[in-house]
Formats: sequence, C-alpha cells, structure tokens
Amino acid sequence: MSWHEFASAAPALAEFGEKRLGSGVAYLATVRADGSPRVHPVTPIIGEGRLMLYMEPTSPKGKDLQRDSRYQLHCAVENQEGGGGEFYVTGRARLIGKDETDIWASVGRVGYQPKPHYILFELSVESAFSTVYESAGPVRRRWNKE
Repeated sequence: MSWHEFASAAPALAEFGEKRLGSGVAYLATVRADGSPRVHPVTPIIGEGRLMLYMEPTSPKGKDLQRDSRYQLHCAVENQEGGGGEFYVTGRARLIGKDETDIWASVGRVGYQPKPHYILFELSVESAFSTVYESAGPVRRRWNKE
C-alpha cells in the first residue's frame, strides 16, 4: 500500500506520521543477511503520495533491502520525555529503476535533489503506530493494512 493509500485509510495517523518523519533524521531498521537487525539513520521523503528513501548504491541498508525488502522506519524522538511523540511504519521496500522516471521526478518536485549516482526506494506501508505522551499517560494509535 502506498503512503497515499495509507493516508486515505488513516488520515489523522498519516498526518501525524508525516510531521514526525519530516522533522529530520529517522531510523530505518533492516534485516542483515544473517537475520540480525541493522539500524540506520536516514532522511525519509514524503510527497506526492509516496514514502521514499535515497541512498548510496554501496550502502549496507540498500543491500539489505534488495535482499529482504522488510523494513521498519521510526522517527527520531526529541527528548527523554518523548517530545512530540513517536511514530513508526512497517512494510516493504522496492528499488525504483532509473527507467521509472515519473517516480524519480515526483521526488524532485517535493524539493529533494539527489546525487546522480543515488538509488531510490519506495516504501510501502503495511502498519503504522504512534505514541503521544500526555499528562494522563501515553495515547497510542495503531493501523494495519487489511
């Protein structure tokens, strides 16, 4: 499911997620060849109904995603009290070919100009989760693809 489809199904959660993921660095979890987890700082791009990541073609995270497309993406947390809240999504990554010019162009329209050698992944959304820390306690929202 694309980010657009997720946003249509759960608009409030998607709006919160876009705000949290758009605030800077997020953390991408991938699966290494030996099955162990790997976590990487990344800068996700959300625009034109897509959730995407650029990276160096030699990046270990890119190799992980090409071998096993499962991922989890978690926003950075502002402070020990949870700051503006937590948000994460899970799904599968798809390497976007250079011939898929409409997708490459869509990223350029949202203001990110990659280096020519970068590779691009589109991340599908299979589940999303948020936690906001309020004085009465944490408020959690969860969405799963049917």
